[in-house]
Formats: sequence, C-alpha cells, structure tokens
Amino acid sequence: MDKLTLYRQAIKNLLKEYADLSAADKEVDTQLLFDEAHDHYQLMHVGWINGQRIYGSVIHLDLINGKVWLQHNGTEGDIAQELMAGGVAREDIVLGFRSPAVRVHTGYAVA
Repeated sequence: MDKLTLYRQAIKNLLKEYADLSAADKEVDTQLLFDEAHDHYQLMHVGWINGQRIYGSVIHLDLINGKVWLQHNGTEGDIAQELMAGGVAREDIVLGFRSPAVRVHTGYAVA
C-alpha cells in the first residue's frame, strides 16, 4: 500500500471512530465528509439541542503535498498521536491550526 492510500485510510478510520462516539445523541446528526478527489476529510455535527443550533466541524483533516494537515481539532483527543498510531509518520503531520512560526517548535512538520 502506498503512503497516500495508507494516510487516507488512517484518516477515515480515525474519523469513523470519533463518529461512533458521537452517534449516541439522536438530536444531532454526525456527518462524515470524505472528499477523496480533493483530499478533504471532516467530522461534522448538525442539529439542535434544547433549542440551540449545533453546527460545526469537530475534526478537519486535509492531505496536502503528501502530508496530513490537522486543520481543526474540536475534541479533547490528541489527533496527531492517534494518526501516528494509525501509521502516519510524525514528519508528515502538520498542525495547520498553529501559526507557521509556532509549528517549528511542535516536533511535527512545518508545512
């Protein structure tokens, strides 16, 4: 299996695991968005709880130039560590939600 195929599968597996954790709430729809043509992957919540609108990205990952970009992590989990456990190399993970000046100090890829 080539690197990009492995990374796509690791991303989808991770998002499916988090979606399964979220599926218990019947008022909020958990949506998995996999755009493999453009390598965009998201877990979204859409719905209502007690009259309050729930809408937003929980986790957003992109594959850009052979690296997994963690664009948003709305969980308490360490998504980067979980990606590594799924076979993604540390040097191929970019913490996109951090500024480029801070990324150099994270131990992950800069870009």
